[in-house]
Amino acid sequence: MDERSNFYQISREEWQSFYRNGVPPLTDIELQQIKSVNDKISLQDVQDIYIPLTHLLHLYMKEYESLHINQGLFMQRFVQPAPFIIGIAGSVAVGKSTTSRLLQMMLSRNLRRRHVQMITTDGFLYPTDELKRRGILDRKGFPESYDMDKLLNFLNSVKNGEDNLKIPVYSHEVYDIMPDEFETISQPDILIVEGINVLQLPENQQIYMSDFFDFSIFVDAEPEQIEKWYLERFTSLLDLAKEDKTNYYYKYANGSREEAINFARSIWNKVNQKNLETFILPTRSRADVILHKTKDHVIDEIYLRKF
Repeated sequence: MDERSNFYQISREEWQSFYRNGVPPLTDIELQQIKSVNDKISLQDVQDIYIPLTHLLHLYMKEYESLHINQGLFMQRFVQPAPFIIGIAGSVAVGKSTTSRLLQMMLSRNLRRRHVQMITTDGFLYPTDELKRRGILDRKGFPESYDMDKLLNFLNSVKNGEDNLKIPVYSHEVYDIMPDEFETISQPDILIVEGINVLQLPENQQIYMSDFFDFSIFVDAEPEQIEKWYLERFTSLLDLAKEDKTNYYYKYANGSREEAINFARSIWNKVNQKNLETFILPTRSRADVILHKTKDHVIDEIYLRKF
């Protein structure tokens, strides 16, 4: 069966016609500040793609809240709506972090009474020392490199309204979990969870991350296009790390550039592409919306789940 047979395939032009009343709730300067390294996005993209998407999200949220109200009526008691959780998946370097930060800003400004927070599942990777101990450092980003029990317990606590939840912080500069650094999640109305693994179904799990999601988005592109963006991003990170000895990329930034690029290409082939093909792309059909990108990170098509 074609994995997209249960999706409506919608062109950019048709998608933007679904909701024309919105005004971008941010400036171009703010937009460029929240985009990821080497990503590309414009206010036109916000107008054409993300304003209709946030309107769709609002419709889903209203139905979600209505269900909680009716559930309370059925049980003849007040039922506090649980936080609405949005999962955002996709490959390394495809731009899912930009999408996540943009949606957080737009939802916060359009729904001013809602508390919107965002996390990345990178914070639930095992620290480098633990990955080495388990012999899976070369599989960082694969399902077994995440502390799934901790991640699932966190999501369960969010849904149950627990306050002041502490989660680990991952640094892309040092390429590791930061010891004694934590991010606090405080009873959000909306939580955005971004990561390559958010729609995966690890073996031997009785409950999955996606069980906690009320809406999910997959940021998509052809693998060869993502590889190009990955190598471009790697080059940009080398430029940023040239003077910072604490940065993971420092030694590559101050060595042979050709050797550094060859190293990045080998990592893509041995790790990221394998992870993409084996564990990430098979989850695409589980999303509610697929944002498909072409060259220059332009979203050309949107797939909306039928059922």
